[in-house]
Amino acid sequence: MEKPTIAQKKPFILDMTPGTYYWCACGKSSNQPFCDGSHKGTAFTPIKTEIAEQKKVAWCGCKHSANKPFCDGAHANL
Repeated sequence: MEKPTIAQKKPFILDMTPGTYYWCACGKSSNQPFCDGSHKGTAFTPIKTEIAEQKKVAWCGCKHSANKPFCDGAHANL
C-alpha cells in the first residue's frame, strides 16, 4: 500500500467558511491542505468534507490521522 507524502508535521489551522472542500490525501498538492489533482495515477483520492458553519478547522497536515481529514495528533509520532 502506498504511503502518503507528509506535507508538514503539524496541522493546517484555517478559518473556514461554509462550503464543500476536498482535502488532499496524497500529500502532493501544491494547494495544501486541499486537493489540486496531484493524486492522479496514485491509489489516493481526496476526501470530500462539508463545513456547515464558519469555524476554525485543524486539517491534518501529516496525512496519517485516524480522523481524516482532521488532525488527531498523529504527527507527534512520525
